[in-house]
Amino acid sequence: MRFKDQVVWITGASSGIGEALSYAFNKEGARLILSARRDAELERVKQNCEGSREKLFILPLDLNHFDSFAEKVRIAESEFGRIDILINNGGIGQRSLVKDTIFEVDRAIMNTNYFGTVALTKAVLPGILARKSGHIVVISSLMGYLDTPLRSAYAASKHALQGYFDSLRSEVWQDNIKVTIICPGFVKTNISLNALAADGGKHARMDNTQASGMAADVCAAKILDAIARGKNEVMIGGKEVLAVYLKRFLPSLYSKIVRRVIKSS
Repeated sequence: MRFKDQVVWITGASSGIGEALSYAFNKEGARLILSARRDAELERVKQNCEGSREKLFILPLDLNHFDSFAEKVRIAESEFGRIDILINNGGIGQRSLVKDTIFEVDRAIMNTNYFGTVALTKAVLPGILARKSGHIVVISSLMGYLDTPLRSAYAASKHALQGYFDSLRSEVWQDNIKVTIICPGFVKTNISLNALAADGGKHARMDNTQASGMAADVCAAKILDAIARGKNEVMIGGKEVLAVYLKRFLPSLYSKIVRRVIKSS
C-alpha cells in the first residue's frame, strides 16, 4: 500500500489511462479526487472502485475553463485537507495533416493538453509549496520526443509539456516537491476514436496500433511504480520506444522512415 491515505487528484479520470490509474491508486489505499468533464462516467468509475466511498470524491472539471481552477482547488483541498499527488492526465489527440487542419483545432489541442495542464498545476502549486511536500505528475507521450504526420499540434503540446515541467522540476526540488513526466507509447484506449480531425470533428476510428497497444491497467501499474520511485521521467511502451533512440542517434534515418507514414498508425 505505497499510497495509503495519500490524496491523489486525477484529471481525465473517466476513461483510458486515467480510469486505470483511478483503480490502481484505489487498490493501494489512496484517497481519490476524480475529475473529467463527464459526471456520469466519473460516477461509473467511482462505483467500480473498492472500499469506502468516503475515500472517493468526484470533482467535474473542464481543462479549457482556466478561470474555474482556483475554485476547483479550493474544493479539492477542503474535501481531504490537502493534495499530495496531482496527476495531469486529461488531454485530447489529433489525426489530421497540417495543410487540412483549421487553426481552431491547433488552438483547442494546445488549450487542453498544454495550457489546461499548466493552469491547473499553477493553481495547485501554492498549497504544496506551503506544505513543502507534493508530487506533480504529467502524462505526456512518446510524441513529446518524436514527430510524425497527422500529429502536429498534439506533438507540439507534448513537446511543450516536456520543457515546462522539466523547468518546474529544477525550480521546486529544494521544496521537497517531485515532478514526474510519464511518456507512454501505444496504449489500448479510445484516444484515437476521440481525436480531433481536420475540421474539429472526431476522428471516430480506432488506430491499429492503438488497438494492439499495451493494456491500460498494465500501463497504470508501470506509472505507479515510476511515481513511487520518484522518477524524473519514464518511457512506457513496446518497440515504439526504440523510435526515440533512433531519432536521437540516427536522426536522418528516422526522418526517412517517418516520411512514409502518411496514414494513421
